[in-house]
Amino acid sequence: MIIYNVTIKVAQDIVNEWTAWMKNEHMPALMATGLFTESRLCRLLEQDETEGVTYAAQYHCNSINEYNKYISDHADAMRQMSFQKFGNKFIAFRTVMEIEE
Repeated sequence: MIIYNVTIKVAQDIVNEWTAWMKNEHMPALMATGLFTESRLCRLLEQDETEGVTYAAQYHCNSINEYNKYISDHADAMRQMSFQKFGNKFIAFRTVMEIEE
């Protein structure tokens, strides 16, 4: 199992709008690709929130091939939607992890 993790620091002034958008639009659109089996949005605790609130959006898929298909076929468009909606009010970095079984 693969976890695609996106860690995002969101400016304080858009946190409510951004979390609603993530839950109601962005994450459902990503799940609609059919490549992921589950998703969750987590707020990181014990973080300095002076420059914004930090979240981790996690998406699970069954194989690295499904993840690679998402990256090649969908990732650019999904990222563009974020920038069009919120501009420079957030920063994100991505990691890919494998669950040891």
